[in-house]
Formats: sequence, structure tokens, C-alpha cells
Amino acid sequence: MEVPIYSIKGKASKKSAKLPDAFSEPVRLDLIRKAVRASRANRRQPYGASSRAGFRHSVSWPGKGRGMARTPRKNGGGGRGAQAPNTIGGRRAHPPKAEKDWSLKINSKENKKAFKSALAATSQESYVLARGHQIPEKATLPYVVEDKIETLAKDNEGGSLTKRATSLLENLGLLEDVKRAREGKGIRAGKGKSRGRKYRTPKSVLLVLSEDSDSERAFRNLSGVDVTTSKNLNTELLAPGGDPGRLVVFSKSAVSALGERL
Repeated sequence: MEVPIYSIKGKASKKSAKLPDAFSEPVRLDLIRKAVRASRANRRQPYGASSRAGFRHSVSWPGKGRGMARTPRKNGGGGRGAQAPNTIGGRRAHPPKAEKDWSLKINSKENKKAFKSALAATSQESYVLARGHQIPEKATLPYVVEDKIETLAKDNEGGSLTKRATSLLENLGLLEDVKRAREGKGIRAGKGKSRGRKYRTPKSVLLVLSEDSDSERAFRNLSGVDVTTSKNLNTELLAPGGDPGRLVVFSKSAVSALGERL
């Protein structure tokens, strides 16, 4: 499978890049979602109540024969209950425990198959459109751009880095998808909004480079855009939330590095 190589001006050259055989794999939605679920579960940090929660009072029970419930009472508290789950400031009956294991296991062959399936979905227009991405007509997926994209931050051109990145995506016809992500930003549902993640932004373009470079600084301010390397590319980045078909832009060297990895 071969795709044309685009210049940073957005023009398709006569040269083409040969994609690894993984891009021709059948898309296994079940394995992709299993791999993404395991990846997210294995990142969860353990949390739980303190072992001393609710036990910070000096309590006693006066005994039977006084017509009082057998609830621990604060010493010198006028009979006010404490420590028990049914009292104000008492411990929880069944609090979360830090020793709980949230991790999930997945077979190594299943994990590799899921990664290849997620790669294959990025080359199929039906999956990319199903995720809500906006792409130009007659686009050849995935996008492969010349290696100048990796030295975008080092080029002696005028304008800020973000403006250069915006200009590049506009030349490729992908700026509309970034605008879609920016306009789709909204307040998260549930308690997450009060826990440091108030807003939720849709995912947009994924840029894959051959190695870490300063070009990441040019794209990190764009809504929904992620930057990674061929070495760190994984199923979750290719299929956020377990839904395959992310809009991906590879550099020419990144495709070669990915072929060596597979």
C-alpha cells in the first residue's frame, strides 16, 4: 500500500511512501477496545480512605440500662455520637480501599493485533469520518508529509511556531478539523468538572514524528492535536476512547521507523 508524500506547502509530490503491511490488517473493534480499556485501567492510581478516618475522637459507651443506643459517644460531648458510620463525622461503612487492584491483563498477541488493527483503521475513510473528523475530498489516508515537518521549529521563517503549524495544517486541508475540536469544547458531565478537568475537548489530528523534536511546541497549543513518535505510538492514541479511525499525519521518517518497529 502506497500513499503520496505531501510537502509542507500541502502539495502532493510524485514520490510515494510505502506503508507497512499492518495498514492492510482487518479492523478488530473488540481487540481495540480491550487494549484501550486495559491501558486506561493500568494507569489508574490507587486511592482510599485513611485508616484513621472517623477515629480521631475519644469515645466511650456508658453501657446498658440508660435507654441509649449502643453508639460510641464523645467523651465530654454531651452524649453526641461519633466514630460509627451513622454519626456525623464518623467513618464510612465501606470506604474505597487503596489496596484494590484496578489493573487489567491482555495477552501480548492480542495487544499487538489491536495496535495493527488501529493502524489499519486510520487508512480507511469510513472509520475516520465515523469519528467525526473533517477531511478534504479525495484525501489519501493516512497523510504522509516530508521530513521538513520535523524541523518546523528550527526553520528560520517568520511568525510564531503556532502560526507555522496552523499554516501547515491549512495547506493540508486539516485546519477545519482543528476548528471542529476547538468549537466542540464543552463542560464535562458528572463530578469530573469539579476535580480539575472541567472542560472536555474532542480529539483532532495526531502527528507522528520519527523522534522527539521541538516541532511538538508548534502544535501543542492547537485544540485536540496530539504529537508523538513512532516508538511511543500506541492503540489508545490511534483510537481514543476505543473508537478507531483517528486522523493521523506521519512524517516520512516516522513511516520508516514504524516499519522497523513492526
